[in-house]
Amino acid sequence: MQYVLDSHTHTLASGHAYNTIHEMVQAASEKGLHLLGITEHAKSMPGTCHEIYFANLRVLRRQMAGIEVMFGVEANIMDKSGRLDMEERLLKRMDVVVASLHIPCMTPGTEEENTEAVLGAIRNPYVNIIGHPDDGRYPLDYEKIVRAAKEHHVLLEVNNTSLNPQGFRKNARENIRTMLELCRRYEAPVILDSDAHCAEDVGNCCYSEEIIAETAFPEELIVNRSVEEYKKFINRFK
Repeated sequence: MQYVLDSHTHTLASGHAYNTIHEMVQAASEKGLHLLGITEHAKSMPGTCHEIYFANLRVLRRQMAGIEVMFGVEANIMDKSGRLDMEERLLKRMDVVVASLHIPCMTPGTEEENTEAVLGAIRNPYVNIIGHPDDGRYPLDYEKIVRAAKEHHVLLEVNNTSLNPQGFRKNARENIRTMLELCRRYEAPVILDSDAHCAEDVGNCCYSEEIIAETAFPEELIVNRSVEEYKKFINRFK
């Protein structure tokens, strides 16, 4: 199956990534992608950009190097209520919003507390994707997460960086398998993302594709197959 988009990547602006916007876009174009999402870390991540960066995204063109480019944020889930570290006035202006749990921003709690945090983010009307919901340091009730994502029209991410053998997230492969089985059962769509922090990794879903093949996950539940399908889920086109 050909995947035509990558919706979760980072540039120099995130503070711990290594390429510019144009370098990331050029890499996406050369790899045959039709759409690239650039989603810098929000303000609670150490070293990332100021919120004025996000306020000024309107100046950027959404067509570059022959492909479509979406600009947004990877917001941090901050507490068990699902509060994000970006105000609504900015969230509503993002092309795409990923919400994720990160150790520098929220201390892991119990399974119930972590689950409530993710559910709170899913209920946020501006959240489009739950980023890497696979980190075993944050135990989750995946059945509750999958059912809520389906109800609120939010995509769950299969994150290639999480599956990299050199990665640091705990039990990601086992957790993604569990999540995918529940997504199949409840017909909840997913998105495969690279979470690239350098141009070489743009569009790289090699580990994600392995687990998709191993689980025989239905193609019709993977939005990467179609830009039009993806656009049904993101802020810019709602």
